[in-house]
This record gives sequence, structure tokens and C-alpha cells, in this order.
Amino acid sequence: MVVETNHKDSPWPLYQQVKNLIIRRIESGHWLSGTKIPSENELVESLGISRMTINRAIRELTTEGHLVRKRGVGTFVKAQKPQLAFLEIRSIADEITAWGGVHYSDVILLQKETANTQLCREMGLKTESEVFHSIIVHRDGEVPIQLAERYVNPTMAPDYLNQDFTQITPSKYLLGVASVTEVEHIVETSIPDRQMSTHLNMKTGEPCLVLHRTTWFKNIVVTRNRFFYPGSRYSIGGRFKTSNSNRHLTV
Repeated sequence: MVVETNHKDSPWPLYQQVKNLIIRRIESGHWLSGTKIPSENELVESLGISRMTINRAIRELTTEGHLVRKRGVGTFVKAQKPQLAFLEIRSIADEITAWGGVHYSDVILLQKETANTQLCREMGLKTESEVFHSIIVHRDGEVPIQLAERYVNPTMAPDYLNQDFTQITPSKYLLGVASVTEVEHIVETSIPDRQMSTHLNMKTGEPCLVLHRTTWFKNIVVTRNRFFYPGSRYSIGGRFKTSNSNRHLTV
């Protein structure tokens, strides 16, 4: 294996040349999804480049979502653009496991607060009602893949704030305690602000997919949600059969 651009007049620094080479290997199909790539020691030996340079290239490609590291096993080509379920309500942990990843979560916010006028109207609550508010970043290994913001009706899930959402996802908890009879999904694209880009490790100006979800039990709003996904790495879709049982599912 040779770093084709490794010469003095290259416009790229050496670590970027290594990244470019690995990406070309993936895009050409030489290294398929799930393939274990050579170890850092093997790359050092075959490329004649320092371990520090190789480590930086591998680390950045992992953070950017091209590779996934499995401790004690090695580094693998990550499945590209996994499709997240659109018509189902599934735990993000189950989604990640389904494509071979390992789920972790970081709780950014988990608190009770007074809903503003617009949120009270959207959730059918009385003015200045209290709601539970959570913001959680879900990761596949080291790679952030979803930022989930939820407003939860306390009457439908009174123990929401007492959960350890590093061990159980809000979706799995809520599906276990609150019945849902109707769901609305709306998808749009958006340019995230700097804080959002930082949480999702996105490049400046990169668009994200935003899935808006509202759930009801009969005529009571259970949750209002926004799920943000890096647009360059993920798609949202689904396949379903029509029947009387799902005629109320608005998509």
C-alpha cells in the first residue's frame, strides 16, 4: 500500500494524505463496510509514516464517521448512511445495534421547567404548565449520531426525571410507561447552530436532518420531540403496508 500523494509539493499535510488514502480505499470498494483495516502498527510499517501521524488520521476518520473502533478487536469500516426508521418508534440504541454499532449516550439536559406559551398551545396544556425537558446526544462508539430534544407531559410519565438515560433510552422508557395511540412525523433540513454542530461533530455549514415527532394518547399529547441527525451520514426512511390500523399515522 502506497500513499500516492506523499511528495513535497502535495497541498495536503501527511496525516490528511493518509486520510485521503483510506477514504479512497473505502469509496473504491477495496475495503467494504465492516472490513477490518490494517492496525496502526501495520500502517506504520507499510507506509513508513510515524505512529503519531497514523493515529491522528485514524482518530479523525473515526470521529467523522468513516471508521469505528472496537476496543481489543481493531478498527473497521463503518456502515455508510444507515437508514433510520421513519414510521416506527424505536429506541435509538436498537437502531445502532441493528447496524452493528455500540450505543452510548451523553445527557446534556434533564430538568423540569415552565413551558412557554407556544409549547403549552402545542401540547394542549394550561398556561405556565410544567413539563419535563431533556436533551441527549446518542453516539455509535465515539461518533455522535443523534441529538434528541424532548418535552414530556409529566402526567403521562411522572418518573421521567428519575431515570438514568445513560442506561436506558427515553424512547424505551416512555414506550414502557405511556400508551401511544397516534404519532406524527415531520422531516425537514436545517443548518445547525455552532453548539448543535459541536454536539454532533459536524462541519460548519453542514446541513442536518430534523425529525419532528409528536405522540398522543387519545387526545392527550404525551411528547413533543426533535431529533437531529448529520445529513451527510444518515437518511430517514421506511416501508409499510396500508391498513385501517395505521390510517391515523400522519407522515
